[in-house]
Amino acid sequence: MKKNNLIRLLFSFILISTLMSSKCSPDKDQVVTLTTKFGDMKLILFDDTPLHKENFIKLVENGTYDGTIFHRVIKGFMIQGGDPFTKDESKDPREYGTGGPGYTIPAEIKDNHPHRKGAVAAARMGDNVNPKRESSGSQFYIVEKDNGANHLDGQYTVFGQVIDGFDVIDKVAQQTTQYPDRPVEKIVVNFKVEEISKEKITEEYGYKYPEVKEEK
Repeated sequence: MKKNNLIRLLFSFILISTLMSSKCSPDKDQVVTLTTKFGDMKLILFDDTPLHKENFIKLVENGTYDGTIFHRVIKGFMIQGGDPFTKDESKDPREYGTGGPGYTIPAEIKDNHPHRKGAVAAARMGDNVNPKRESSGSQFYIVEKDNGANHLDGQYTVFGQVIDGFDVIDKVAQQTTQYPDRPVEKIVVNFKVEEISKEKITEEYGYKYPEVKEEK
């Protein structure tokens, strides 16, 4: 068995084990809060992209994400973060955007998850070196453009949605940047996850969950 296939198999086994041990009850969901100096963003992660959901939660809970920064910001497009290199003082800033946990995630690209405003999607290497469109193990981006970034639909895995703090996305996107799209001032992010009833999420944030069809 090739090394890459073995790594993917091991990764899938770990995620399935995590899914079995940490899955919420059907009437609850996990809400992730991203805290910045501009305020908080809250997001939910989609159940039909389980590998990405469980991986993201794992990195929140084990502290991998805490102290990372939004290292790539393009006003009118998106903000990108999740690179562990960005909290490592020994790393040259020119290396930001090249770090990760050492694995990729199989693509979970779904037609029902477009790149709308606030969509949370996984960054990845280009098709020329990544024809299967596997996602970065940690780096993600959040769509800032008001009418979405639909030209990316079908190419990247969208695995979550911001449900509160859209103004924070805009404030981050408005920051002065230098080459290559890196904010001049560091925008540090800390993360936490909590279980909340789906009913409360809908009431407080207006997010509507898709109806679950009963099997006949």
